[in-house]
Parts: sequence; structure tokens; C-alpha cells
Amino acid sequence: MSDTAAKQRTIAKPVELSGLGLFSGIPVRLCFRPAPPDHGVVFVRTDLGGAAIPALVSHVVKRPRRSALKAGEATVETTEHCLSAVAGLNIDNLIVEINGPELPGLDGSAQPYAQALLSGELTEQAAPQRVLVLDEPISVRHDDTYLAAIPCADPGVEVLYELDYSGQPAIGRQVYLYNACKQDYLREIAPARTFVLQEEARALQALGLGKHLTARDILVLDRDGPLDGNLWRFPDECVRHKILDLLGDLKLLGVPVQARLVAVKSGHALNQALVKELTKKLRRQAHKARMLDRGVMDVRELAGILPHRYPMLLVDRVLELDADRRALGVKNVTINEPFFLGHFPGTPIMPGVLIVEAMAQLSGMLVGQSDAHKGKLAVLLSLDRVKLRRPVVPGDQLVLEAESARIRSTVAHMRCRAYVGQEIVAEAEIKFMMVDPQQI
Repeated sequence: MSDTAAKQRTIAKPVELSGLGLFSGIPVRLCFRPAPPDHGVVFVRTDLGGAAIPALVSHVVKRPRRSALKAGEATVETTEHCLSAVAGLNIDNLIVEINGPELPGLDGSAQPYAQALLSGELTEQAAPQRVLVLDEPISVRHDDTYLAAIPCADPGVEVLYELDYSGQPAIGRQVYLYNACKQDYLREIAPARTFVLQEEARALQALGLGKHLTARDILVLDRDGPLDGNLWRFPDECVRHKILDLLGDLKLLGVPVQARLVAVKSGHALNQALVKELTKKLRRQAHKARMLDRGVMDVRELAGILPHRYPMLLVDRVLELDADRRALGVKNVTINEPFFLGHFPGTPIMPGVLIVEAMAQLSGMLVGQSDAHKGKLAVLLSLDRVKLRRPVVPGDQLVLEAESARIRSTVAHMRCRAYVGQEIVAEAEIKFMMVDPQQI
């Protein structure tokens, strides 16, 4: 993650538009509203009391042929065209109010969304824009579909997409290269409409989807091309729309990415799978950046909370502390650790049980520093979902993370991870019994 010279952006004033849901046909009214820095893009269901649904891949739910999000009981369907316009205009923060379950389909492209956002007057904000700068390739694959993100020195995102409909003469094989910094999204990508083969359209309508649509509303294709007098906006409109969808799904990362994307017949499911991998990378880079921050609790303060002492105190510093919800700590692993004398001579490896113990100690500190549990000991009750992913050796710095899943007066349930650099080396779910030392 890097903070660039570019500033975050939103719109200056609210903008409304309305239409029918692409699949549902339900009338819906949408309003774009400005949002503060670091807010991100959030959908708000005004018909459900203002239920908020962040535009993040963690909220994706499976749907065929579209991207849908869910938070609690609230869902929002067919987000990709709207989010593509948001990404194409490089907007970081936005509130998208809707009074129904699905965004308007409009003409099946991102163009009406982009035009509406432009009428809201794009404006810079004081905060710098955060960007995921990819430093290693990441790829996902399913059958004959493929999608990869590759590090790129140039700013922005570049997409090389190959679409192969060899059995459909109207489409055939199409390849298109789009560079966000060198090409005009509004002219080259936003107008490209969603498309469907005639037999697919009949099957969808038989299922009750898109029954309000005709071949004049979206691109319905037979072997010769668009039906009912509809005309291509581009000779390669289909591959351009696939890039439009990919840019919209990529917005579910929450920040722009600097990378080169190579896609072969990728659809929403594969796009979302890549974004999930990019989100892991984003989280690991954020952890690495936090390692450089000054800690909030040193080993002397830790000794005032934890009962452990040398050689069993396995947390050197607490970097972050969020009440009793989350803690981030560090264990510097050196060759002077006493356990390296016997584990193993000639091949020193930190025992996995001690990595788990370090995570447990950070968890105990997180629980024990609260007023409700001061003076109590966090005694290990159970370990679940323990995974040791790679050896920890002298010279490594363990970054420990503990998050509270549930804390009660007598029992605490924690989720823990340990990192070396950007790589997860261990994880576990740990339960403690909070007891009075005098009762042991």
C-alpha cells in the first residue's frame, strides 16, 4: 500500500437517476451523495431504514451473471456497472442511496452512471489516495478461464482481455488492451453494453429474469449480430464490456490497484476471486506498514499485565491496541532464544507451540488490560483451527494479531494470526477461561 501524490475524490453535490433493475425489472431510484475522506463506496438501502452495504469483496454473495453484495439482511444486486463508472472516474468516496434491491439497468452500460457522476462535479479531498502497488504476481484460474494481476511500474491499471466465442460468428475472438492512464474510459469503455445470446435470453426469461427487456434494451445476439435493428457501438463491444465489468468488480478491493491485468474469458466469479486475493495482499501490506509505527506498549508495561517472565514472555511490544477488540504485537526472534539450543541444533526453528503461545499471550494481554478483567489470569481452555504454515527462524520478526470473537465475564474467544513480513505463518482460534489467581 502506498500513499500517492494524488488526492482522494468524491462528488460535490447529490445526483439522482432512476430506472428498472436489469434482472428484476423492479423500479428503483438512486441518489449519489458526497462522502468524507476514507469513507469508501457504500450502498445504502433507504427502503430498509438506511441499511449500509460497503462495496467490498467481503460482502459479495454468489449470483449468476452479476455482482451482488449483502450486509446483514440487506442486499444490493448488479453493482458492477455503477462501480465501473466510479472506478473509471477515479472516485474514492461515495454514498449510493437506493430504494430497492437492484441498481437500475439503464442501457446496460456504465455510461449513464458516469454522466450522472460527472454532473455531480468531481472534487478533490484533503486526504491522499491510497493505492495497492502490487509487488508480486497473483493469479486465479477455473477450467479454461484465467485472470492474473502482474506488477507494473506505471501508475494506474492496465487490462489485456481475450474473449473467445469461437462458436458464435457474431462475436468470435476479441482481444482488447485498455490502459486507464492513456485511454479515455468515458469514450472507450463506459458505452459498451452488456450482451446475451438469444438462447441465453430465452432461458433467463423462462426463469423470470429480465422479462421486461427486449432486444432494443440490451444487446441480444444471434449468429448474425444484434437483433431488432440494434447496432454495435463498437465492432468489439463485447470484449470492451467484459473490461467494464472487470473494472467494476476490481472496485470491490476498496482502493485502486497499480498492476497489469491479463484476463482470458474471465467473468464475475473469477474477478471476485482475484479481488479476494488482492485483499489479502492489501491486508498484509498494511500489517507490514504498521510494523514501522511506534508501539503503544513496551515489554515493561506488558509485564504489568501478563504473568509471564523470561524465558516465557514471548511478546516484545504492542504496536496497536483497540480497546478489547484487537491488538497487534511483535516478537523479535533472535539466535539467542534458549529454545534454539535444542530445537534443532544446526537447523534452528522456533517451536510451533511457542508461536501459538505468543499469539495466546497477546490475546491474554488484550483481554486482561480491560477494567472488567484486571487481575484475572487468562488460562488456556481450547485451541481450534490451528495452522502452522511455514517455519520461523532466527532473524524473523513475528507480527502477532489478536481479534476478539467473543468476550464474556469468564470466557474469552480470540482469533489470532502471526505474520513474517507479508506472509501468514500461523493462525489459530483460542479460548480462555478468566480466573482469579487465588483459585488456581
